[in-house]
Amino acid sequence: MQQVKSINSVLLLTILSALMAFTSLSTDIYLPAMPQMEQDLGGRAELTVTGFLVGFALAQLLWGPISDRVGRKIPLYMGMILFIIGSIGCAMSDTIGQIVFWRVFQAFGACTAPMLARAMVRDLFDKTRAVQLMSTLMIIMSIAPIGGPLLGGQLIKISSWHTIFYFLTAIGILMFCSLLWLPETHPQKKRAKGPFWSVFRNYRQLFRNRNFMRYTLSLTFYYVGQYAFIVGSPKVYIDFFHIEPQHFGWLFGLNIVGIMLVSFANRLLVRHFSLDQLLRFATLFISLTGGLLAFFAYTQIGGIVSIIVFVFGYFILVGIIGSCATVSALDSVPEMAGSASALLGSLQYGSGIISSLLLAIFSDGTAWTMAWIMATFAVASAAMVWRK
Repeated sequence: MQQVKSINSVLLLTILSALMAFTSLSTDIYLPAMPQMEQDLGGRAELTVTGFLVGFALAQLLWGPISDRVGRKIPLYMGMILFIIGSIGCAMSDTIGQIVFWRVFQAFGACTAPMLARAMVRDLFDKTRAVQLMSTLMIIMSIAPIGGPLLGGQLIKISSWHTIFYFLTAIGILMFCSLLWLPETHPQKKRAKGPFWSVFRNYRQLFRNRNFMRYTLSLTFYYVGQYAFIVGSPKVYIDFFHIEPQHFGWLFGLNIVGIMLVSFANRLLVRHFSLDQLLRFATLFISLTGGLLAFFAYTQIGGIVSIIVFVFGYFILVGIIGSCATVSALDSVPEMAGSASALLGSLQYGSGIISSLLLAIFSDGTAWTMAWIMATFAVASAAMVWRK
């Protein structure tokens, strides 16, 4: 706890929240520009999200063991530098293929932010306090998914999609500077020793740890559904329902307001209910809302209103599922927090690869494909925490 006292608690919370929000901002800010990018460059703009998630998932498997060995701050500095270079590369691209390449590069840096923020929380706090802090972080970090599409929609209205990536470059520089105020939370005496490659044995142990994998897969399956909406919603709302790109962010942001409210409530709920109880309720609820979403998307009853309502119900519980599943998973392997956070994050964000590929293969131009993916993986998420 001495590390916490060495930095203003509000500043610490702000920086950790920004690190947690880094991925959402990097993905969500250019969602309104995806249809325009397809027109300008040809190809499938969804692949730029897929490329980012591939890089994001793979790189964490390397950064996690590195952070267990050298501490949390050095990988964060290196990650921000890679992110800045990748953002400039995206802004200067002339084809979808070039953007996909630089998005992978960008992701190799961006992945350090949320992964190591989670590990730092586990370094500093006990289980209950960590859940409360994670809930607080999710409330603050929710600004990024709200502001990202809104800002991106306005930028694409007055400028071009290139400007969005230059803006991300500036954000990367700002984040690099903010790291100067963060403490090193992983002391020398707790760092991994011995040959470097030996730390990758941690992954084998983690895959064999039933409790860790149960919570990790529950979160992973839920995020498959989340990414189905994130990747699929621009075409559903803008192309199918004819929402103007600059207004897309408001519909996207509506879900985030719900997340903020439920995340705030979760700070109180963890005092009265176990993490397993909260996870079981939350996953059962998203299974119900996911099923209703699929029904109304298939029948097209209620039009866009029914889609908005049940997507809202699906999204709002990410604060409970995300914080409770993450803390429960990491708490089961405290001696490997960096590697565990890396594997959890790799599977969590890599889940978006499944979503984007399913959408690319099965999309019929309506909300149906997006909806059935969300429903199917909500049930899979619930199955992980309801099994004994």
